[in-house]
Amino acid sequence: MSYFNYLKDQWSLILGWLFFVLLTIFVMWLTPHIGVDWATIGYLTLIEGVFLAFFLFVGYLTKRRWWGKLANLQKTSPLQNYLDGGHTEEEKLVEAYINQLIREHQEVMQEAITNQQDQKDYIDSWVHEIKVPLAATQLLVRSIEFDIDDQKYTMLENELSKIDEYVEQVLYYARLDSFSRDYLIQEYGLKSIIQPVIRSQANYFIQKNLRYEVIGNDQTVLTDAKWVAFIFKQILSNAIKYTPDHGQIIFTIEKTAKGVTLFVKDSGIGIPQEDVGRIFDKGFTGVNGRVSKTHSTGLGLYLAKNLSEKLGISLSVESVEGEGTTIILFFPILSFYHEER
Repeated sequence: MSYFNYLKDQWSLILGWLFFVLLTIFVMWLTPHIGVDWATIGYLTLIEGVFLAFFLFVGYLTKRRWWGKLANLQKTSPLQNYLDGGHTEEEKLVEAYINQLIREHQEVMQEAITNQQDQKDYIDSWVHEIKVPLAATQLLVRSIEFDIDDQKYTMLENELSKIDEYVEQVLYYARLDSFSRDYLIQEYGLKSIIQPVIRSQANYFIQKNLRYEVIGNDQTVLTDAKWVAFIFKQILSNAIKYTPDHGQIIFTIEKTAKGVTLFVKDSGIGIPQEDVGRIFDKGFTGVNGRVSKTHSTGLGLYLAKNLSEKLGISLSVESVEGEGTTIILFFPILSFYHEER
């Protein structure tokens, strides 16, 4: 706090001093044995003014140390470090109040963290438990493949596949914050990551008569295959969902001096221009998600964007409404990794 601001806070003391000076002059004027003239009044005011200035300056120097502690507490995490060093009763009262607030905040935060961790543990457990009956159901469906109509069998497989994808989304969403404990960065061929994902969506390609093509030579990328496969699956799922029957999806792999780029281009309905900047927002479904017959959670691209950033992958989109959408995944070359090798 500056000295000027300190003086503004002491306005009541300054007014009291001024009242005392006027009262002293008035008492002297009422006393018949004391001669009052302007020189005497000026001298008296000067002496009392010096004492007031000295008192205010000493008070400012005394409190400035305390204000410095408060300022440092604000700069360094104010809700993590306790305040100490109070000398006067007023400072000790403020210190006790602030420390009590910090303690209460830390207790609430610790409780929230514990509850959040319990919830994550429950979700992880639930996901792994639900996968067992889900896998059993898929085996049962395959066992009756020749006993039911082909169309009904395909619909059953598709619905089970959707359930599996939603369960997987829940698992990856729960692991967003603990990403650093669950990844393995290695060199992989990009095609070895995307081709199994494309094959897993074969039913949808066949059902909608979609054509796909992979253009470009296989390129090596430095990443985590499991997380990239999940990201690619969210992108491909959206491309299939919003591409009409007899459409096409083109996968193009390009390599430049800066890195490897994967383009996923579909001939779908495209994204309205006003929605393009928001498709990676959590829970955002846009116009297409509301008017389309297919259900949209608004989590797939949100997860893809967040996981891409954690892996150092650039994820962007280009779209023309009515013509199609291109999702671009850019894997930068990490020069320091190759230098160390």
